[in-house]
Amino acid sequence: MKHYFTVLKKYASVEGRASRAEYWNFLLSSYLVSVVLAIIEIQLHTNFIVMTYTVAMFLPSLAVGMRRMHDLGKYGVYALVPIYSHILACFPSSKGINTYDFIPQPNKS
Repeated sequence: MKHYFTVLKKYASVEGRASRAEYWNFLLSSYLVSVVLAIIEIQLHTNFIVMTYTVAMFLPSLAVGMRRMHDLGKYGVYALVPIYSHILACFPSSKGINTYDFIPQPNKS
């Protein structure tokens, strides 16, 4: 659950990297929350709880997917290609600094 809340804290940030653990734990946690909400929704005879959760999780899911692609050294746009992005997300992180790492520049004043 630690990774779930980490992703929610950085819900709109596509800068930086997301490790395999962060990405997959977030997806698993999100899926489990959806299942629990679906069970509650069935018991309450409603049809808006899971839909609301899905809409709320769209931006964090997209952001963590883009950060995961950055961790692999790929463009974040690959997160929008469903099957391909999940296959890429299984590979280990790129070693060293890539073009998506944030490196603070020294003050020149």
